[in-house]
Amino acid sequence: MDPHAQRHALDTTARLRDGLRLYCLGDIHGRADLLKRARDGIAADLSHRPVADSLIICLGDYIDRGPDSAGVLDLLAGPSFPARTLLLRGNHEVMLQSFLREPQELGAWRHFGGLETLASYGVDISEASLGHGFEAAWQSLQTRMPAHHQALLEDLHVSVAVDDYFFCHAGVRPGAPLEAQSERDLLWIRNEFLSWRGPFGKIVVHGHTPVETPEILPNRINIDTGAYASGRLTCLVLEGASASFLNV
Repeated sequence: MDPHAQRHALDTTARLRDGLRLYCLGDIHGRADLLKRARDGIAADLSHRPVADSLIICLGDYIDRGPDSAGVLDLLAGPSFPARTLLLRGNHEVMLQSFLREPQELGAWRHFGGLETLASYGVDISEASLGHGFEAAWQSLQTRMPAHHQALLEDLHVSVAVDDYFFCHAGVRPGAPLEAQSERDLLWIRNEFLSWRGPFGKIVVHGHTPVETPEILPNRINIDTGAYASGRLTCLVLEGASASFLNV
């Protein structure tokens, strides 16, 4: 990760308070290797450019599709990050939690990368990949998934506002106040949000919809660069009225 990334000017009406720097990570999707490199890159950036206060915001979708979802949750639950962290919930975490409550939810979840997550915990997925054996997979995960991973999932936030920015996984519904957004929209919305060119009240920073390179628009910033497939995990750095990217 290059800690000396090019800086980009944002709308001067959107800024953070003096002395605060935010590091925002897009969808990780089971790429523990990239998360480790992002963590180390943030540490290097903070060492090179100290700041009074810093916060790492992760935008959800930590699991599924990639090879090591268990490793990602273990890293996120650990103490090794170089700044305080705030973890948001993504729609893939919702699917995992639904499966933890009801084994038959694997019927849908397995089409969204759930089998890769189960395999990362050492669960035998041979039956589940054929569309049955969901109860056995559920029982196996219950014994293999550490309690602190389940606790992390329960404690995830759905959104957070920081000064002139609003952070969520998927986006917001145009016309609805940010403080009144539904959890479903914050975790799942696409077209109505992505096509909207009007203001949202704050700059919305989100993931959920993969793009080849980060999108910086007047009303939103998308940092999901499809890490599980592209090998690129994007970290947006916000400070004052500027933005930069640390790319893994």
